[in-house]
Amino acid sequence: MVPVDTRKLRSEIASGGASKYHEANAAKGKLFARERIARLVDPDSFVEDGYFANAMAEGLPADGVVTGTARINGRPVCLLANDSTVKAGSWGARTVEKMVRITDRAYERGVPMVYLVDSAGARITDQVELFPGRRGAGRIFYNQVRASGSIPQVCALFGPSAAGGAYVPAFCDVVAMVDKNSSMYLGSDRMVEMVTGEKTTLEDMGGAKVHCTESGVGHFLCKDEDEALDVVKDYLSYLPDNWTAQPPAVEPAPAPGTDLRAMVPASERQAFDMRKYAKGILDEGSFFEIQARWAKELVTGFGRLNGETVGVVANNSMFKGGVLFVDSADKASRFVQLCDAFNVPLLFLADVPGFMVGSAVEKQGIIRHGAKMVSAVSEATVPKICVVVRKAYGAGLYAMAGPGFGPDATLALPTAKIAVMGAEAAVNAVYARKIAAIEDEDERAEFVDTKRTEYEADIDIVRLASELVIDDIVEPESLRDDLIARYAALRGKDRSFSRRRHGVTPV
Repeated sequence: MVPVDTRKLRSEIASGGASKYHEANAAKGKLFARERIARLVDPDSFVEDGYFANAMAEGLPADGVVTGTARINGRPVCLLANDSTVKAGSWGARTVEKMVRITDRAYERGVPMVYLVDSAGARITDQVELFPGRRGAGRIFYNQVRASGSIPQVCALFGPSAAGGAYVPAFCDVVAMVDKNSSMYLGSDRMVEMVTGEKTTLEDMGGAKVHCTESGVGHFLCKDEDEALDVVKDYLSYLPDNWTAQPPAVEPAPAPGTDLRAMVPASERQAFDMRKYAKGILDEGSFFEIQARWAKELVTGFGRLNGETVGVVANNSMFKGGVLFVDSADKASRFVQLCDAFNVPLLFLADVPGFMVGSAVEKQGIIRHGAKMVSAVSEATVPKICVVVRKAYGAGLYAMAGPGFGPDATLALPTAKIAVMGAEAAVNAVYARKIAAIEDEDERAEFVDTKRTEYEADIDIVRLASELVIDDIVEPESLRDDLIARYAALRGKDRSFSRRRHGVTPV
């Protein structure tokens, strides 16, 4: 038997699939899997595993997936990258085994797991070998669930993530998707038409824009692959390697010098952009918004205060008046859980009229979705500070870590109002019949104005401070320094919460 020339075989494996597949990918602006890894990780840091997987088979170099360990900005990671030049990145038995092994390793070593996904899903021809067994494809998802909240898991999606494989990104903390190229779907457009009769396209059904703006499964809509890889790097820079460590601190930067006082309109009816307000508090250039295109009435993202990572949850009246809907409640719940898992202190910036009402949202389950958000906020044991910027009405106060939900401080700006509802709604609710009975228009207006004034006096922010409902009234110019001092004092906070295994989430 003639010995195999392993050097030649190694070279062939490194090249991936046939040149026509490389050319087709390049025409779409897609990089080769190994090039993606090279652009993402520190030079010469990648150590590959399972290089010769399925080497005895024809045309299946590395069995269509590259796995191994590396460093990103000096920090260790495990990663996998589907090679779409090999059977469209589909999974065979060895593919699955490599993916199981690398996710096992990430969890055992306590380092982030990075998924560079571009896969058509399982090879039906190999289903017995890869699908049902104890180390079949299901084990990948089991590993992801086990690792969730233990190590950061981040996905950059460059092409399809089809059928069961769509759950790989779904189980990650965040997903960066490349516009026009990436997609997630459980059934292809042809399958959908066959099963349901619906005629659609992959882009309309599961494209990047759909998932980043409508479904919420995607978190970042990227113009190209380099931007998606940058998202991976930036995301990891805010988080520790695992749940036992603290987020990495960086050199402090000053705030941008925003006039926070001038930014908040006196009238509740006038919207303002809370994203700009948050940026005015944080170290300049440090805000990293997550899911910016979905449920925009709520803002979530990482930032830094004096070089330390914080997670920001903020209502944005620029969109739907800042009212909480089903999607924004879900968005907040997931982000709060993410921060709590990885020891990231939470900053809530409240300007919320409450949860949306009406038959449409009731049928969507606004009550259970709101309960989910309140549960996540209640269970979070990291340092939590609530700042009422302008208003916090009804259950919106509760959802934004109000006084009853274990915040380490509830602060209010001089512009803040805290109440069951706004003055106009309250007066109408209590005095509706009396108002209707007053025939004289001027007399009616005077009555309403008097009752509104009485209501405003009843919820005066100084009164709430005197009753210890809030801990301090902070001037806008002092807010950043106050927050920095408070978070510093909260380091080493007791993280215990409840005597139990886990709660029952109202999903």
